[in-house]
Amino acid sequence: MTHLSSESIETLKGALRGTVLQAQDAGYDTARQIWNAMIDRRPALIVRCQGSADVRQAVSFARTHGLTLAVRGGGHNIAGSAICEDGLVIDLSPMKSVRVEPSTRRAYVEPGATLGDFDHEAQAFALATPLGINSTTGVAGLTLGGGFGWLSRRFGMTVDNLVAADVVTADGNLLHVSAKANEDLFWAIRGGGGNFGVVTMFEFEVHPLGPNVYGGLVVLPFADAKEALARYREASATMPEDLTVWSVSRLAPPLPFLPPEVHGKPIIAFAICYTGPLENGPAAVEVVRRFGKPYGEHLGPMPYVAWQKMFDPLLTPGARNYWKSHNLAELPDGLIDTLTAAIDTLPSPQCEIFFGQIGGATQRVAPDATAYPNRDALYVMNVHGRWDDAADDARCIAWARDFFEASAPFALGSVYVNFLTEDEQARVEAAYGPNMQRLIAVKTRYDPDNLFCRNQNIRPTPQT
Repeated sequence: MTHLSSESIETLKGALRGTVLQAQDAGYDTARQIWNAMIDRRPALIVRCQGSADVRQAVSFARTHGLTLAVRGGGHNIAGSAICEDGLVIDLSPMKSVRVEPSTRRAYVEPGATLGDFDHEAQAFALATPLGINSTTGVAGLTLGGGFGWLSRRFGMTVDNLVAADVVTADGNLLHVSAKANEDLFWAIRGGGGNFGVVTMFEFEVHPLGPNVYGGLVVLPFADAKEALARYREASATMPEDLTVWSVSRLAPPLPFLPPEVHGKPIIAFAICYTGPLENGPAAVEVVRRFGKPYGEHLGPMPYVAWQKMFDPLLTPGARNYWKSHNLAELPDGLIDTLTAAIDTLPSPQCEIFFGQIGGATQRVAPDATAYPNRDALYVMNVHGRWDDAADDARCIAWARDFFEASAPFALGSVYVNFLTEDEQARVEAAYGPNMQRLIAVKTRYDPDNLFCRNQNIRPTPQT
């Protein structure tokens, strides 16, 4: 920061409605903390924006002064892209407004809003759009990478429900993008990550849903996982799109409906969300109850907002996290055998492997309709390494990588970009596949100098 004068920083402060934090300021250390505790960086400036005007000022300041620029929405990204070292962070977390228009079924969402913020407002009108599975996740990052969750089989990816957005580009301009305005940029932000600008407002389509859904957990001994997963893959082929079932393999947390002697034992849990008529719920989930003899189950009607928070206790901030991910079209026996070996060698009680079921409506969109191309994925697999002590880093990371390598022969070769860790820049092309060259062209048009580089980066074509 020696090349920045105090005068220039004071000028920036005077141009903002929000605030600027430096290392000596109260609140700086809190503002630089993000969900993944493995990321510990000290930016020179954190600009806590209050609106699009502040974002434009911050982008222009970073460009003019040659600063590394990072953009923080919810701060949940596994790779830590929200924070940079000795650069400028655009902190969007103060911009949390969510406005829902029931008559038009539209939601207008600022980039600092979390899934919980969105759900709270939309469910007041029994409306929803597909989001993720952790209520503290930021809407912005989730959406820009594609976005999927419990409603995706019925309503598509998050980006399939994005109608329009406002974007501050690298030149400091504010553009409105939609299917009729700046169409190339609108296409690119629907899955292309934070490569093209800072979204300051999202407009989503929302759908009638809730306020209650039917679902919960069925928890089986992991010794029964092979047979249970074989039944799961068979049942998945005929499941209605208003039923979504994920499998999670791990050590049993102390769930109140499980006997105490089961806590800490290897399990496979099937997480179920049925969004059809509540009276049909028991019949809809019966297929899952037949996967095996459970240790315990917890099923019934519940508020959708409660279900969206169900896994929050397992995903609290402050732990160390490392992920590896594949997209899958099937769950073959060889993959199930590989899963069994990995659960036998769990390096931490918090580590888990899940198969997130998608398909359905996500597959009825052409691969080139949005930047997110992976429409052949029926499941997204994530190896979630999670632990507390830095001394366990090498052991837990090695476990995740080992399972990732062992499971690769059964995968499609593509990957969900939001699940890529910081060391996986080489897999960005696998994330975008046939859309990569078009993304490079859009990047070159809107960000030729790669100002927005703190992400799973799409590099512009070098200028001659």
